[in-house]
Amino acid sequence: MTKGKLDWKDVASTYYDKAMALAVLFLLFSFMVSPEIKVKPYERQELQDIQVIDIPEISEPQRQEIQQTKPIVEIVIEDDLGDDDDDEIEIIDTIEATSLDAWEVVVNVDEIGRAETSRFTVYDEAPVPITRIPPDYPQFAKNQGIQGSVLLDVEVYEDGTVGHVDVVGSLLAGPGGLDEAAVKAVRQWKFQPAKSNGEPIACWVSFPIEFTLRD
Repeated sequence: MTKGKLDWKDVASTYYDKAMALAVLFLLFSFMVSPEIKVKPYERQELQDIQVIDIPEISEPQRQEIQQTKPIVEIVIEDDLGDDDDDEIEIIDTIEATSLDAWEVVVNVDEIGRAETSRFTVYDEAPVPITRIPPDYPQFAKNQGIQGSVLLDVEVYEDGTVGHVDVVGSLLAGPGGLDEAAVKAVRQWKFQPAKSNGEPIACWVSFPIEFTLRD
């Protein structure tokens, strides 16, 4: 007797009907045994009544009495201080000694509009410097390699002295800078004054003051 090959699909089909029948019986049994399920409908709750409390009004005399009731703070100022208070003050010296001269006049290099001589004076002969004081070259400027020229407008009087000095081309502004050094030097210069029709006159002249590092 020859045995044929058994396919798994044939085996599964034989159990399909049995499985369906058991599933239907299980569902029917569940509906019969399980308790009845009731869905509670939504009930709207009404808000409770709000109680209104009447606040009594404050009369005018009571209001004034409340306003007048303020805390009183007593402030006591003692004029007499004992000698012991001075002993508690500690003096700390934090400023080192300085070489600044309190009586030295600081040169103001921004004095435009305060000169007496007109800037449009016409002359036949220009002023010529006869005594030149070289400017002090600040050491910090040398160390930093700062060099160049400061352009000045100088007022020269009839006697050859210098009046007003304006810095029109700055090189290093500020106290102790090259601008200030140039102005201080030129204020000490002496000029042969300008002339018009053979007579000395006051006028303005422009020229640079050079600061050059030499090897």
